[in-house]
Amino acid sequence: MKENKEIPLAGVKEIARRADVSRATVDRVIHNRTGVSEKTRKRILAIIEELDYQPNVLARRLALASRGTVRLGVLLPSASEETEYWKAPLEGMNRAEAEIRQYGVLVSYYFFDQNLQSTFTAQVNRIINDALDGVLIAPIFEKESIQLLNHCKEKGIPCVLMNSDIPGMERLCYIGPELFDSGYLSAQLAHYCLQPGRKAVVVNIARKIKRNVAILEKVEGFQAYFREKDSEELLLSFHTTDTDYDSVASGLSALLEKEPQIGVLYVTNSRVVLVAEWLENIGRKDIILIGYDFLSGNIRFLEKGYIDFLICEKPQEQGYRGIMTLFRHLVFSVTAHEDYLTPIDIVTSANYKFYRN
Repeated sequence: MKENKEIPLAGVKEIARRADVSRATVDRVIHNRTGVSEKTRKRILAIIEELDYQPNVLARRLALASRGTVRLGVLLPSASEETEYWKAPLEGMNRAEAEIRQYGVLVSYYFFDQNLQSTFTAQVNRIINDALDGVLIAPIFEKESIQLLNHCKEKGIPCVLMNSDIPGMERLCYIGPELFDSGYLSAQLAHYCLQPGRKAVVVNIARKIKRNVAILEKVEGFQAYFREKDSEELLLSFHTTDTDYDSVASGLSALLEKEPQIGVLYVTNSRVVLVAEWLENIGRKDIILIGYDFLSGNIRFLEKGYIDFLICEKPQEQGYRGIMTLFRHLVFSVTAHEDYLTPIDIVTSANYKFYRN
C-alpha cells in the first residue's frame, strides 16, 4: 500500500460496504488474521489501496469504534449582546462536528461569560471531572487555563489552544493569529495614516485588561513599531474596564478635550463598534479608526466611513481547524507538528463584501 499520503475519511464502514463484508472481516484482514478467503482478502486489500489507507490507521479507528464515542470538549466564551465575536468560531466548530459525527465523535461545549472569571473556573472544573478524550480551549483567563493544561498533560489528554496562546505551556498546538504581529501591522497602518502634528491612541476596552494575553501582546506589537520609528512620543493610551457605551464615550470625550490633536484611534478588540458610534455622534470622520473583527455592527460603521480598517483573523477557520486537529490526532494518529497561524487580514469599505471569516 502507498504511504505518507493524506488520509481520507472514508471509514472502516465504507470499506466493509464496498467489499460487501462485515467490519469484523475487514478487521481480520487488517491484522492478517485467519478466517477470510483469499478472494475476499484480495478484494478488501484492493479497496484499502484505492482509498489509500494505512493499516495502523484503520486499526486505531476500529479500536476507537469498539470503545464507543470519542468525546471532545470545547471551552469557549458565549456570544452576548456585548460582542457577537464568538459566534464565528462556534460556527466553524459546528461545521467540523457535522463532518465527523459519523465517526462516533461527540463535541461537548462548556460556555462561560468572558466578563466573569468565576464562570470560567466553574467550567474548567467540569471539564476536569468529565471523561474527555481531547480539549479545545480559548484561554481567556490564564491562571485557570494553565490549571486545565496541566491536568490534560497529567492525564495524557491532547489539548489545542485557539485565538490566543500561553507561552511555555505544553499543548498539541496553537491555532490563531500571531498577536504581536497583529498589533505591529495595526501600528504600520496607524503610522502611515498619521498626519503631521497628530497623535495615535491605543484604546483598550475590556473588563479584564491586565491579564488579557490577547490585548497585551497586540499592544506590545503596536508600541514596538512606533519605537522602531522613533515615534513613541506620538502614542497615547486609553483604558477602560467599563464596557458600556456611555462610559466609553464619556472617557474618550474627556481625552479628546485634553488632546485635541488625536488623529488615529486603535482599538485592540471587537469593541471598536463603541468607538465608531461615539465618532458618529460627535461627527468626526477625520479621525482614523482601526479595530478588530468582521462583525455586523463593525461592518455597518465600516460602510458609513467611521471605521477605516478592520483587522480580521479568521475566527470561523480557527474553530473548524481546532476541532479537526483533535479529531485527526485522536482518530487517525495525525499529530500537529507545528502551530497553525491564521492570516491577519485588512478589511476596508472597498473589499468587505468579498471577505469570509
